[in-house]
Amino acid sequence: MSLARVQHISVSLDGFATGEGQSLDAPFGHAGERLHEWMFDTRWGRGMLRQDGGSEGVDDAFLRLFTPGVGAEIMGAGKFGHPGWHEDPDWKGAWGPNPPFRTPVFVLTHHPRPSIEMEGGTTFHFIDASPADALARAREAAGGLDVRIGGGPSMIRDFLTAGLIDHMHIVVVPILLGRGVRLWDGLEGLEKDYVIEAVSTPSGVTHLTFSRTGR
Repeated sequence: MSLARVQHISVSLDGFATGEGQSLDAPFGHAGERLHEWMFDTRWGRGMLRQDGGSEGVDDAFLRLFTPGVGAEIMGAGKFGHPGWHEDPDWKGAWGPNPPFRTPVFVLTHHPRPSIEMEGGTTFHFIDASPADALARAREAAGGLDVRIGGGPSMIRDFLTAGLIDHMHIVVVPILLGRGVRLWDGLEGLEKDYVIEAVSTPSGVTHLTFSRTGR
């Protein structure tokens, strides 16, 4: 069976994956882009911004695992847009006309709407479903490839609580946010279900990989 995997979700030293006060102009709230500066210093990250240059070390190597082997993504409503996006019929996400996913993307929301087909192979489907039902639907669409569990932190926590995550890559960034949405709340003892490895890089971040035991 295909894997359900989380890829390069950044968290602060105190466990926050987004800051407080998210809005259209501040998608990560008071955290700004501090959780992701390491990413945009890499060649892969610069490429996402259509810029040249960037490092080609371990950080870049981890980021290049984003696309290979992935046939669908599931994301939460908070990743797809700012609070209240469902009231804007013209909102199509924050990635422009050609989003980077290039697969079917299932957006978990209590406000379903018709699917949106974008350039480059991305189609957003808006569903109100449990983690297990959403994963079953995404696996069917993925055609045997893996399903990326794209975030945000509340949605990832729900999938972890349900025991549905096979592999997870978390990046610990050396900042303290103090407030926002934490990833690890309510997940005491999670480490017992995974083999965990850590790699620290010159950028100052630490890559943690969680591989479910028995897979």
